[in-house]
Amino acid sequence: MRIDGLQYCNWSRRIFQEMRAGGVDAVHVTIAYHEVFRETVLQIERWNRYFEDHGDLIVPARTAADVDAARASGRTAIIFGAQNPSPIEDDIGLVEILHTLGLRFMQLTYNNQSLLATGCYEVEDPGLTRMGREVVAEMNRVGLVVDMSHSADRSTIEAAEHSARPIAITHANPFDWHPARRNKRAEVIEAVVASGGMMGFSLYPHHLKDGSACTLDGFCAMMADMAERYGVQHFGIGSDLCQDQPDSVVEWMRVGRWTKQIDYGEGSADNAGFPPQPEWFASNADFPNLERGLRDVGFDDAGVAALMGRNWYDFFDKNFGPL
Repeated sequence: MRIDGLQYCNWSRRIFQEMRAGGVDAVHVTIAYHEVFRETVLQIERWNRYFEDHGDLIVPARTAADVDAARASGRTAIIFGAQNPSPIEDDIGLVEILHTLGLRFMQLTYNNQSLLATGCYEVEDPGLTRMGREVVAEMNRVGLVVDMSHSADRSTIEAAEHSARPIAITHANPFDWHPARRNKRAEVIEAVVASGGMMGFSLYPHHLKDGSACTLDGFCAMMADMAERYGVQHFGIGSDLCQDQPDSVVEWMRVGRWTKQIDYGEGSADNAGFPPQPEWFASNADFPNLERGLRDVGFDDAGVAALMGRNWYDFFDKNFGPL
């Protein structure tokens, strides 16, 4: 089983075909960054057209059983997520509505302060807000996973502690492996896994040691180190693959509607645009390379299976439904 914990590609039939070529059974896809509720509904409508036009390759999924059905039919299950709480606007009632429409992950922040928590680019991190605590409880109730991939340290730790269900960091790497602002410090990872949470390792070059030149062996060795520290059951892949997206999209991700200035993310104009992917992971067709790399650094069959998808599958099975 191969599952990717997050992608935001410029979707096309070719990419869906590459998912099948790489044996990818399920992908958590971003349908909202800065979109408010109505705009998010339009993205769901857009995906309905993808399912209609490419139904031989992809199917919508809301449960782990849907992933099983997709595998049995030789198709890739598509799971919806939001990288910001913008779709719920200031209305906690929209949490349940969005879950009903198929959303299964929602970040409490992107990079900035939100109504719920603090993003990883803010100078001060006061943690979860009053609304944040209420929304986490509502997300727990309906089965919408709390994702803290772009959140600041205290906010992430408080979310893990406050949530009645395990939370996720769907796409990031350890800060002590590569000190990008978006990568996670040890105390943050410890808080997430302590309550049974999941972390997907990112293949976005700004999050990789040596960037686009990161080696397969180096990436898989990092995964082996994390599995040894915290237990293999807490980890998977969250590639953050943004295949075929134009550079204007990364600017929109960072800027949204909150500023008139260009935000260069990690702090330098050198980070403008999308960097090249490592040559060993250029598309969904390259998932077998990850499996080979994990075997080369010493994982047995069970460990490879867990990291490539079984852990995400088990997490979906436990957390996509109501309490």
